[in-house]
Amino acid sequence: MSRILIVTGGSRGIGAAAARAAARDGWHVVLTYRSGKAEAQVVVDEIVRLGGTAEARYTDVAKEGDVAALFDHVTEQYGRLDGLVNNAGILPPVSCFEEIDLARWTRTFSINATGPFLCCRAAVGLMAKRHGGEGGSIVNVSSMAASLGAPNEFIDYAASKGAIETLTVGLSKEFGVDGIRVNAVRPGLIATEIHASAGDAARVERLASGVPLGRPGSAEETAEAIIWLLSDASSYVTGCLMPVSGGR
Repeated sequence: MSRILIVTGGSRGIGAAAARAAARDGWHVVLTYRSGKAEAQVVVDEIVRLGGTAEARYTDVAKEGDVAALFDHVTEQYGRLDGLVNNAGILPPVSCFEEIDLARWTRTFSINATGPFLCCRAAVGLMAKRHGGEGGSIVNVSSMAASLGAPNEFIDYAASKGAIETLTVGLSKEFGVDGIRVNAVRPGLIATEIHASAGDAARVERLASGVPLGRPGSAEETAEAIIWLLSDASSYVTGCLMPVSGGR
């Protein structure tokens, strides 16, 4: 039986790349989407065409009921969960700190921090040995913004990713005894559509010269780091916050 993996936000960018790479390596991928149904189906079709297995499910990770329905589906269909990639997230418009209102702050945290909390809580219920599970691997998608702070751009986004990193470290220590490894990747300047959605489509090109490797990264490069952390090749790695940033 294939290993079962959930990838949230799997319709585009890093999530889609992670879903494709995982399927290539033999995982059955349950990828979620919130607004990109057609894009998610394209990813599923690509995976199937290449000989893998995948399915797409609508899930708003900020809603407890949606997350419960997702994990209930996995339990009913497969009876197990081996991996979780918490990738779903938003990048709000570029703004200075004083322009950030409470509604924006709350929305950013509800998707970027509360969503992973809800998914991790459900995942450990299936994976933890104390609950009859067989262990597993969780990879949270953070950002180098968590340590750089993103001043004059999106401090709220950076703060939400800082919360993800604390969650990662805490879970790795609490659930290591249950056979669950919890790690995070910290993408740097990655060429995906998310920058355009924040109103700064030229951001990657503008900042690329400041990357020691001299270029932005790709979603596929980030995905390979995620897949390594999911795999048995990283069996003694937990609590790791792995930069995928070209040295930036």
